[in-house]
Amino acid sequence: MLRNEDFESTDRFGQLSREPDTPEPGHNRLTLDDAAFYGLAGDLARAVDPYTEADPVAVLTGVLAGFGNCVGSGVHTKVGATKHCARLFVVHTGDTSAGRKGTAWSLVGEVLAGAEKDWSAHCLQHGGLSSAEGLIYRVRDLTEGLNRKGERVTTDEGVADKRLFVVEDEFASVLTVISREGNNLSPVLRAAWDRGDLATMTRNNPLKSTAAHIAIIGHITKAEILARLDETSKGNGFANRFLFIHVKRSKELPDGPIIPDEVLAPLIERVRRAVVFAKTTGLVVRDAEATTLWREVYHKLSTGRPGLLGAVLGRAEAQVLRLSLLYALLDCSEQIRFEHLEAALDLWGYSEQSAVQIFGDRLGDPIADKIRQALRDKPLSDEEIYHLFNGHRDKAELQRAKKLLVEYGLADSYGETTAGRARTMWQLTV
Repeated sequence: MLRNEDFESTDRFGQLSREPDTPEPGHNRLTLDDAAFYGLAGDLARAVDPYTEADPVAVLTGVLAGFGNCVGSGVHTKVGATKHCARLFVVHTGDTSAGRKGTAWSLVGEVLAGAEKDWSAHCLQHGGLSSAEGLIYRVRDLTEGLNRKGERVTTDEGVADKRLFVVEDEFASVLTVISREGNNLSPVLRAAWDRGDLATMTRNNPLKSTAAHIAIIGHITKAEILARLDETSKGNGFANRFLFIHVKRSKELPDGPIIPDEVLAPLIERVRRAVVFAKTTGLVVRDAEATTLWREVYHKLSTGRPGLLGAVLGRAEAQVLRLSLLYALLDCSEQIRFEHLEAALDLWGYSEQSAVQIFGDRLGDPIADKIRQALRDKPLSDEEIYHLFNGHRDKAELQRAKKLLVEYGLADSYGETTAGRARTMWQLTV
């Protein structure tokens, strides 16, 4: 069987044109190593880079998400009894609307359309993600009923192809919709990411979809996501089903050069071969080397971060698993190898950094967050912490907040001997 390694490929991603990140005060510069650009997805990002203003990481994640939707829900990997298909929800975020977020998808869409025209014609949808009923209808099952003679007949042929890829250029509108009281789009999207079995509970016209294979790419600015993603969506598992990817314009190309056919044609052929391979593959497992790496990183991935940021990043191990599956399939490999998992871990690390840029690292508890912020400067005594709040917080509230910091492993206390009696001091541990 022909593998993607049979095609010539450079080992390093090299020097791409990308405007440098200018981090806000208190934030670290975003970094993405070459490992994430492993294989076909990286080769594609590299090949088109001279011809586009799109961020290479936007092209990379677009390839992974779009390809994963193309291959359907048959190919999968597992953790225990939990099945993970090649499904990704991705949100491209930028500081402004000039981040060329949509430009990346235009390129990826062209490649995928060349690789599988049926998918592009029937499974690709731009916008319209506004209700659970509308989403399920797009991938609905066949339904039957009884005619006047009591005979069972088909009342709706349903949709045979359960693949659906939604490109939401105005993802802010989706966040507005799910925050409305009574809207049930959020739980249905969560079910779509998890297992693909969807249903509404309406009495008169219930809808159902079995084994739907849905993926999403959304585009939004940082200001919009902070304004519209409510606390419920951060904490109930909606947000952590998305990979948050910070993107920005890579360069200015006022003449908008056309990508030559000789550049795109070999990439399209490689994607086509990878799609065919993945559609004929079932369970994909890790090899021995990847298993060793997985065991090393699993604790950190599954433990996660505390507070609101921890809720947003709460499915780290599942996201890494799906990413490693996609890298393997693009390599036409029936096993997840070390390099596939390494690439997935690096891309996940970038998504973590992106989430920190957006949401910060607050715990979501205002008292604990204020104490933590003050401890960044120096250790504080119990009395000094009390005076942080000008005496407006009682000792029970302060004790609860300090206990929270200890439970999350963010701070600890120690005794300090003074000229008078000993006092308790508090310091950050991370």
